[in-house]
Amino acid sequence: QVQPVESGGGLVQAGGSLKLSCAASGSIFRFRAMGWYRQAPGKERELVATISSAGTTNYQDSVKGRFTISRDNAGNTVYLQMNSLKPEDTAVYYCNAQTMALRFRWGQGTQVTVSS
Repeated sequence: QVQPVESGGGLVQAGGSLKLSCAASGSIFRFRAMGWYRQAPGKERELVATISSAGTTNYQDSVKGRFTISRDNAGNTVYLQMNSLKPEDTAVYYCNAQTMALRFRWGQGTQVTVSS
């Protein structure tokens, strides 16, 4: 079963930036609305940003104006540019299809840690 591979996380200071990538073999993302999710310790996984197959984007209020989701035309990769990072953005970040019925097996995620 296909499993997305997330990368690009790391340790940054508050106010810093990171760009996350989510990749899979083949153009399996191409016709799916995709999302970036995050899970902080002791909390439920939450949806942070979505992008439709046509490129329409939506964001959780807490990241609006700071995060940008994008996708490549080949349908192989989804990105999350994160600017002005805050300690509360610390979490493991995952990507997956927005629609539950179309989701892949969850990947390992990528850890983002923002120090104050």
